[in-house]
Amino acid sequence: MKPYYFCLIFLLSLFLNSCKKNSELLPTEGYVETSFGKTWYRILGQGDKTPIITLHGGPGVTSIMFEPMKALSEERPIIFYDQLGSGRSYYHEDTSLMRVEVFVEQLHELIEAKNLKDYYIYGSSWGAALALEYYDKHPEGVKALMLANPLVSSTIWAADADTLIMTLPDSIQASIAEAEKTGNFESESFQNATFVFYQNFLMRGDWNGVSEWDTIPEKNNMEIYQYMWGPTEFTALGTLKNFDATGILEKIKVPTLFLVGEYDEARPVTVEKFHKKVEGSVFKIVEDAGHMTLNDNPEQNLEFIRQFISDVEK
Repeated sequence: MKPYYFCLIFLLSLFLNSCKKNSELLPTEGYVETSFGKTWYRILGQGDKTPIITLHGGPGVTSIMFEPMKALSEERPIIFYDQLGSGRSYYHEDTSLMRVEVFVEQLHELIEAKNLKDYYIYGSSWGAALALEYYDKHPEGVKALMLANPLVSSTIWAADADTLIMTLPDSIQASIAEAEKTGNFESESFQNATFVFYQNFLMRGDWNGVSEWDTIPEKNNMEIYQYMWGPTEFTALGTLKNFDATGILEKIKVPTLFLVGEYDEARPVTVEKFHKKVEGSVFKIVEDAGHMTLNDNPEQNLEFIRQFISDVEK
């Protein structure tokens, strides 16, 4: 066989592999069968620009929180998926699957199944913790990290919660203290106090999560949340009690964006300290927003994402 035939065959194989890769990122919805059960995903947008894969919070909630990010699909593929046990993915109450390493492996198997070679990761709250753990185990394809409202350390999270609780009325502080002392998190006074905390530091605006592009409104799995985090927002009492990813921060070698709400329960002063541990990272505060920045001020949240990616791609 003449040498130029080998060249033609080689170029053809590259072309076919490229087509295969691109075809995986056409707008679509479906399931990937992982080692732990079905994982639901949806891809919005298409094109050759680096895709963003989104990691929702919880653990145990769904990707519906990322509904505003559909606007970014006009520029590049955006990949949404529901973590194991929630949303449209495999539902379970199996505590052996409620482990950080299982969520990491689920994401890895999804990425491999969709043939993703280069991608950005956007993780919010618990999703940011998962993004850090994933990067620590599989850094090779991650081209940038966007850590929004991040859980990095459960101990630091609890200290921040204590600081914020001290800004609330005495009656609210007393109700929270009583519940944490007695373990009675079902009392009406504690539920009311939690609602006040949420109004101030979790979601300050009306819920905008009704999504015409999602096929289910909501299917949270509170068994996962209770087992891994616990019955109260303020202190981890579950298996994440000793979670600490601060050591991962100094290992990060890719462009990184830290995003936080002005009134976030992940306090800006704390997140700024995390930012300073990652060389060359960017720190942005979303104005007039609590923990759910994409809900409270989606326009500025998205603008910060666009600006960050634009700088990365320069």
